Amino acid sequence: MTDRLELLKKNFLFSSLSEENCKVIEKNLFEKRFSKGEYIFFEGDPSENLYIVKEGKVKIIKHSDTGKNVVLEVISKGEMFAQVAVFDGEPYPATAEAMENCEVMMIRRKEFFSLLEKHPVIATKVIGVLGKRLREAHDTIRYLAVERVERRIASLIVKMADKVGEKEKESIKLNINLTRQDIAEMVGTSVETAIRIMSRWSKENIIRSLGKKIVILDMDKLLELVEK
Repeated sequence: MTDRLELLKKNFLFSSLSEENCKVIEKNLFEKRFSKGEYIFFEGDPSENLYIVKEGKVKIIKHSDTGKNVVLEVISKGEMFAQVAVFDGEPYPATAEAMENCEVMMIRRKEFFSLLEKHPVIATKVIGVLGKRLREAHDTIRYLAVERVERRIASLIVKMADKVGEKEKESIKLNINLTRQDIAEMVGTSVETAIRIMSRWSKENIIRSLGKKIVILDMDKLLELVEK
């Protein structure tokens, strides 16, 4: 089984399809490499393609009227993005940027809708994805509006641990480069505030920095902060 086919079989939308049907989808895929910091598409661009990360990581950014960026999500290997815009036909509502050198598989909107017609189970799963995205958007708005910054950062780190965490004896290393700027953008605060909170957590042995990676030393304490 090729790498592309294996990723399709593991993807939420296509996991219920037979290998033969996945091979048909694979034939409609094309690939492109992006360097770290390169934009895959911009907010407002026509929603022409659906994307699946083959290698690397991509961040989804929302630009505010004040010029400040908010990182909405980090997309890892095997995960899909831009499906909401492709599904409703509206322009991309956010910008996609390569967090590191990455390779992305794409399928054009026309071919995607052809798949929906042939396989209604995929359409049902797309509806589930849209519902999940709407719920996440509401959660993000609530966090930015009312939750304390410390809790927002703790929630982010716990979420990333579940997504890209690697267990190492008594600790968990986040297998992703996250600068303090990235963290500040993702939770809607200043870089100075993110640095201050995370520096305090380092002194309290809750986390430590390993280059641009974060190592969680005390997950229970982070969960306490989330639940406060």
